[in-house]
Amino acid sequence: MSDGTSPQTAAAVARGRRTILLVAAACLAPVLASYVVYFFYPRSAEINYGTLLKTAPAPPIEGLQNDGASFRLADLRGRWVLVAAGAGCDAGCERTLYAMRQAHTMQGKERERVVRVWLDTGGAETSPSRELRTRHPGLVVARVPASARASLPGARSGIWLIDPLGNLVLSYPGDPDIKGLAQDIARLLQASRIGFLNGPTMVKFRQLFASGKPTTS
Repeated sequence: MSDGTSPQTAAAVARGRRTILLVAAACLAPVLASYVVYFFYPRSAEINYGTLLKTAPAPPIEGLQNDGASFRLADLRGRWVLVAAGAGCDAGCERTLYAMRQAHTMQGKERERVVRVWLDTGGAETSPSRELRTRHPGLVVARVPASARASLPGARSGIWLIDPLGNLVLSYPGDPDIKGLAQDIARLLQASRIGFLNGPTMVKFRQLFASGKPTTS
């Protein structure tokens, strides 16, 4: 018994369905491909410039900002945090802050997702000058106990990167390769943008990010 649909109409409907499926596949392909690349393809040993750290929450560092407002490192959760620490700000500190600023600027419109922090462990008398803070707009400066530096991993590290979940991710020397630092941040920002750093997938991503490179404490 015929349903009244002509062969021409049936063919047109079939073509329409195929078109919709092709369009949907084209839209989903980039996302699916990114999952395949991150989860199944092997990564080179040089994928990251920084030293990957063992998964651990950042220490609960507290202190005072230059304006007297309280500072808690944990309050910055939800954003990527570049942290540096030292007693006062000498020439080495200035190089560190310059590298952080440049790597931050190189993220373009994504830079708002990253905050830079300088932890001054030397007391109020050694706080960075007003001129220094002017050269680094957006830098959070906090006076913290001297023990704050010792609570961060890696005796030779000068910069630490903390993820939006409040975990230490990578560490860098105080005078890093700016391009390498910027590329690490860009890669992490891109991955977290498409959801790879949410919940359990963070563990898998860290493994891939570090492939061929051992973690350190």
